[in-house]
Amino acid sequence: MGTGALTGYLDVAQVVLYVFWAFFAGLIIYLRREDKREGYPLESDRTERTNRVIVQGYPAIPSPKTFRLAHGGEVLAPNGRADDRPIKAVPAAYFPGAALTPTGNPMIDGVGPAAYAARSDTPDLTLEGHPRMVPLRADPEFSVSPQDPDPRGWPVIAGDGEQAGVVHELWVDRTEPQISFVEVTVDAAGGRRHVLVPIGFARFDTLSRSLRVRSILSHQFADVPAIAGTDQITLREEDRIMGYFAGGTLYAEPSRLGPLI
Repeated sequence: MGTGALTGYLDVAQVVLYVFWAFFAGLIIYLRREDKREGYPLESDRTERTNRVIVQGYPAIPSPKTFRLAHGGEVLAPNGRADDRPIKAVPAAYFPGAALTPTGNPMIDGVGPAAYAARSDTPDLTLEGHPRMVPLRADPEFSVSPQDPDPRGWPVIAGDGEQAGVVHELWVDRTEPQISFVEVTVDAAGGRRHVLVPIGFARFDTLSRSLRVRSILSHQFADVPAIAGTDQITLREEDRIMGYFAGGTLYAEPSRLGPLI
């Protein structure tokens, strides 16, 4: 029997290895349960015909846990509330998991790449408790650097090459800090309105002194989801606007739906 051996065939190194395996397996199961606090149980195509289909896999969904928010309030997860928003699309085929074909305006209805999460309808806050996303007019501490061009007043050119509006204001993320949205004045059926364009979908053309947005067409700017406030945006509004422009990359015009080759 060698030094450190517990028996003739088992030593300390083996015990440590088995303990590590057991710990690592338990850690995987724990983390797998924790990541099921949101989004589960999954919705099956068969759920439309029966209420007995629960897709949760192994391990099962954990028991509810209460999370205290930094600025007050509590959130229960999992909360047992299903997303009951109607899906304005139908399956393209009859087999489970078939792609969905929109039945209306997918960019507004939130179908496919235009889908968005029903997050809290309250603004995201900084550590100090102030709205995180605000226009420059709401916070004099932020301004456009003299070394950079100020795009306010520039025309906004859409994906069809037509002018959709004029840049009115810039919105800043106080925690980064960086520009998060571009506020654009557009003509709509009820008169002029201001809409927000996510900075990720905008390109500043300094040569022509214009803002270019390729994801949607000029007439589609009038339907960009509105925000309730004038100097703040909620988490749900932010996601919905992002979804609208993301959906436009596919649904803005029929030619984008076809294959590239």
